[in-house]
Amino acid sequence: MREGELDTFLLEQNKHGGKKMVDTGTGLIAVGAAIAIGATAIASGIAEKSIGAAAVGAMAEKEELFGKGLILTVIPETLVIFGMVVAILILNLAQGG
Repeated sequence: MREGELDTFLLEQNKHGGKKMVDTGTGLIAVGAAIAIGATAIASGIAEKSIGAAAVGAMAEKEELFGKGLILTVIPETLVIFGMVVAILILNLAQGG
């Protein structure tokens, strides 16, 4: 920063008690990204609860179903990956790039 820019920056910070102010739009964007990850994580947990119980029951009866049970248990985790991708896209669009 140049000397004049630094003075302007310090004056702006002193106006707000030394705290940097954030507008409402930025906060709402952050909330949207948090909801994208949080909702998919909760949905994944609910889905995995039922699938995991069924997979363990099936593997108790037939051991050769282990591979299928493992794959079916892992599938709901992809929801969280999609939620993270959406959150990253929301944050990137908010930055304008």
